[in-house]
Amino acid sequence: MNHSVRRGRRTRAAAALLAATGLVLGLGACSAESVDKTVADAVDKTVDKTVDETYEVTYEVTGKGVDEIQFHGGGGEAMEPKIEKVASPALPWKKTVKLRGIMPPAVTPIAVDVTGAEVACTITYKGKVIKKAEGEGMLAAGGCIAVSPIVG
Repeated sequence: MNHSVRRGRRTRAAAALLAATGLVLGLGACSAESVDKTVADAVDKTVDKTVDETYEVTYEVTGKGVDEIQFHGGGGEAMEPKIEKVASPALPWKKTVKLRGIMPPAVTPIAVDVTGAEVACTITYKGKVIKKAEGEGMLAAGGCIAVSPIVG
């Protein structure tokens, strides 16, 4: 996104927030230009931290008959993560990955089994399960997708 467009949106959003909380009243001696720059700088620092901060999650998959596991491994862009794949994984399967900013942690075990597949997945962040799902049947895709713990 164009830096000036992003900065303009941030400035307007932050100015609206200041107005809504009544903080503008105490800024009467400041020029609108200096307030805009101060607000824009504060928003930029917050957004940059949110986008650049890294975090680790651990994916786990259990069950039977899992043919493939797809997961976000940290590559790609935040809103278009690269999907990594493991074919014919040995179960239980476990992997810790480092993600960045708003990139959502996601793992999807896929199973096609005429006798009835069973799959379960979990996503753990700092020792706490943030997402858990299960699936069963002839076609099972029990996927776990969570909100980034950095923003959520």
